[in-house]
Parts: sequence; C-alpha cells; structure tokens
Amino acid sequence: MRVFPWGFWLLCVASAPARGDSGSKARSCAEVRQLYGAKGFSLSGVPQAEISGEHLRICPQGYTCCTSEMEENFANKSRSEFEAMMKEAGRSVQATLTAQHRSFDSYFQDLLNKSEKALYDAFPSMYGELYTQNVKVFKDLYGELRRYYRSSNINLEEALNEFWTRLLERLFKLLNPQYQITDEYLDCMVKHAEQHRPFGEVPRDLKVKATRAFIAARSYAQGFLVGSDVVKKVSQVSLSHECTRAIMKLMYCPHCRGMSSVKPCNNYCLNVVKGCLANQADLSTEWKYLMDSLIVVADRINGPYNVDTVIGTIHMRIAEAISNLQENKDSITSKVFQGCGNPKISTKGSSSEDKKRRGKVTLEAKSSAQALEMLVLDAKGNLTALKTYWITLPSSLCSKKVMASSASDDKCWNGMTKGSYLPEVMGDGLANQINNPEVEVDITKPDMTIRQQIMQLKIMTNRLGNANIGNDVDFQDTSDDMSGSGSGDSCPDDVCGKRLSKSPSTRQPETHAIPKQSGHGVNGASSRSLPSASLLLLLSVAVIAAQHLWR
Repeated sequence: MRVFPWGFWLLCVASAPARGDSGSKARSCAEVRQLYGAKGFSLSGVPQAEISGEHLRICPQGYTCCTSEMEENFANKSRSEFEAMMKEAGRSVQATLTAQHRSFDSYFQDLLNKSEKALYDAFPSMYGELYTQNVKVFKDLYGELRRYYRSSNINLEEALNEFWTRLLERLFKLLNPQYQITDEYLDCMVKHAEQHRPFGEVPRDLKVKATRAFIAARSYAQGFLVGSDVVKKVSQVSLSHECTRAIMKLMYCPHCRGMSSVKPCNNYCLNVVKGCLANQADLSTEWKYLMDSLIVVADRINGPYNVDTVIGTIHMRIAEAISNLQENKDSITSKVFQGCGNPKISTKGSSSEDKKRRGKVTLEAKSSAQALEMLVLDAKGNLTALKTYWITLPSSLCSKKVMASSASDDKCWNGMTKGSYLPEVMGDGLANQINNPEVEVDITKPDMTIRQQIMQLKIMTNRLGNANIGNDVDFQDTSDDMSGSGSGDSCPDDVCGKRLSKSPSTRQPETHAIPKQSGHGVNGASSRSLPSASLLLLLSVAVIAAQHLWR
C-alpha cells in the first residue's frame, strides 16, 4: 500500500505549474516595464512581477510579465517594426538603382546636349542660310531624340528618315535658288533620294548606329527605374496575420518570459522570416535575370554600340552629310532633273551664299569614353551585388535587424524558452514553406501584387534582350502605375522565358525541392512536438506503481 503516497507525491510534482528558470519567488518585470514604456505604451496595468500566463494567445503560457493587452500591443508593434525593416532594406536597394539611373541619365543627356550646342555654335558660320533658314529642322531632330530616350511612343527610324527628308527638301531649294521648286517636285525628288544618296552614306550609317545606341541606352536607363519600382511596391506588401504572430513570438515573447537579454536563435529567426517573405523570395529568379540583362546591355553601351562616339558626334555626321550634298550638288541636281524633269526658272535670281559657305568641315568632338567606362564599371559592380538580394534578405534582417544569436548558440530564444533550436532551416520561396514549423503559409495562394511585379521583371528583361540585339521595343510611360492592369502590355511565357544567355535553351529556372517532413515536429520550441514534463512524470508514476504492484 506504500505505492499510493509515493505516486500521489509524484502526481503533485507533475501537476505543479512550471516557473521560468528559477525558484518560487516571482521575478521582477522591471525590464519589460522599461521596454514597454520606451515603445510609447502606458505602464498602467503592467505587472510589477510575473503573473500566470493562461491568458496569452501568442507567447508560451508559462509565468509572464505580459497581460493580454500588452501582448496585443507588442504584436502590433512587431508588425510595424518588421514592415519598417523591409522598407528600409528596400530603400537601400532603391537608392542604389536610382543613383545608377541618375548617373547614366545625366551622362547621356549631357552627351546629347553637347552635340546640339556644338551644332548651334558651328553651323551658322559654316553654312549661313543653309543653317539659319532651317534651325527648326535641327531642333526638331534633337527634340525627337530626347522624347524617344524618355520612352515616348516614337519610331526612331521614322524620326531619322523624316529629318533627312525635311533637310533635303529645304537644302535642295536653297542650293538651287534659280529654279521654282514646287511641293510636287520635292515629292518626286524625295522618291529618288534613296537611289541618288544626296547625303552619301551618312543617313544609312547613322540610322543603324544611332538606333542601336538609343535603343540600348533607353532600355538600360529604364531597367534601373523598373527595378527600383518593383522593390518599392514589394516592400509595401503587408504582413499576414500568421506572420504577425510569428514575428511577435520571435521579437517580444522572450521579454514577456523575463528573458530580455536572450537573443533569438539564428535558425529560428530564419524560418520565421523565410515564412513571412516566402512570396518575396519568388522574385529572385526574375530579379537575377534583370540584373544579368542590365550588365550585358551595359557592356554593349560601352562596347559595340559605342554610345559615347555615336551620340556625341551626331552634329558632326550631319555636317558631313551637308558637305556631301554641297560637294555633289551638280551631279545630284542633274540626276533629279533626269528623273523629275526640269523645273521652271525662278525670277528671283541666284544667290552666292552657298559658294561663300562651302569648305571642309573641321568640327571636333570631345570624347567622354573614360567617364562612360567608369559609369559602366560602377554599375556592373552594384548590379552583381544586388543579384541575390531577395534570397539573402532573411539572413540580412536576422543578423542586422533582429540581432539573432550565432548559429551554434544553444542558449538562445527558440520560441518557447532559452535553449537550442532543432528544426531544419526551410528553403527559399513559397513552395518550400509547406513544412515551415514557425509560420503557417498557404502555398496555394501567392500574393498577387508580387506576382504582378514578377511579370514586370519579365517584361523588362525581355526588352533588354531585344535591346541587346538592336531590336526596338515599345515602352510605356514609367510614371504610370506598372501594375499591368488594363495596360495591354503582355509578356507570354514563351517570350518572357527567353533570357540573355549564350545558350538560353539550356538555362533552367531555379527550383527548390519540397523538404521532407522529417524535420517537422522536431522543434524544441513547440509543445506539439516534444512530450511535456508532466506527461513524463505521469509515465514514471505508472511504471513505479506497476513495479510495486508486482512485488
């Protein structure tokens, strides 16, 4: 009969409520009170010493320094603080991309401005009336080039063709003032212009080179803006209810448990943040493709497409074309007369202006190739560093913002108490969170805002791919909302799937296998995975009682 007092004593021990880490005396809540007040909350109703925690809904229900109201306030605070961390990290990336865009844009605009200014400074003395009576033609050309670069819906080849046509019409009349040149006659002349090549090879050569340079420059500048805009929109995505609970448990539950000095376990933090940022991690593949595409086009701009030389010497190519027309005036005029007939003689007489202004062009262009080379080098370094932004974000936040402990620390906050954290770290992306022990993630419901931004990355990468081979693409105004809703701009999978690579057909999207379920439930921080002390003691009672009965 001795078994019953012995077993009863063990049952009493097993059923006694557990205390944090130490003895029977209730611990002070001074540290939590200080933290709670520092966060801007009233200390009214905040316990001076630990109380029973049956009322808690997020933190472990042991002895605690937090009331239900404190737990709710801490949860809301953790949500706002984590979202602020995300926005701060995003602003850093945005600042990098925006700075790169600003540097290149300033360089490119300056290149265009200097070319235009050189034309305005030199042409009056070189060409007299040939220039002064046609200033608007030149201004319109540079205006069209700027509008194209700023992503207006302009066909660059047509704009260049229109410039040469207008210039030829006006110069032909000025070079042949003794004739009455009607509009109908000019139409006939223009039809034969391609055959006669009055400006030599300049229009054709400039069209090829300028088109490739402008397409590459425009796409390159646009790529930085799209990347920055994607980061901005994704950084504003709100946390889910499940994520808010997990972040609260990670950041503030140790304070409620009287463990303010205990840092969260690193792997525990990684699982929480990877679960919360599962959708954001799915941006990684398309994000990397965009960074790679920008690097490739940067090499084109500083290499084969030679932006510095092509854009910086537009005025010189125009001067060369005009000189070709002047030098071959008689031959070209004769050919035009053969094809279109002889125009009537004008009663105004001829002008000797063109004779005074003829001569070899001695224009010079100051090269800024070294500045471009430095810009491209700096951009490539930054783009390379940003390739892994989305998949390294969890570890960055855990180490720099949450201040998690080292990976080997076995005296860290594991979600329940101070100790080691046993579960494996989840992979990246939504599909890999199916077994996340810390955050309940519905992998069947991807965030639509982030999916839209993934599509924007695909579209921009496709544009850069076209620019890489000199193909023009349609752009929308970047100031508009790029959500894609009703824009009419689509990117089918068979198009967006093509990436800049030497062998694109062999490049496979990154995939992550769904982790095995063996790690699920091996969580030292979860009461659902390890038997409680009470259950172990009850089993011990049963064994001891059975031994005494057999005796």
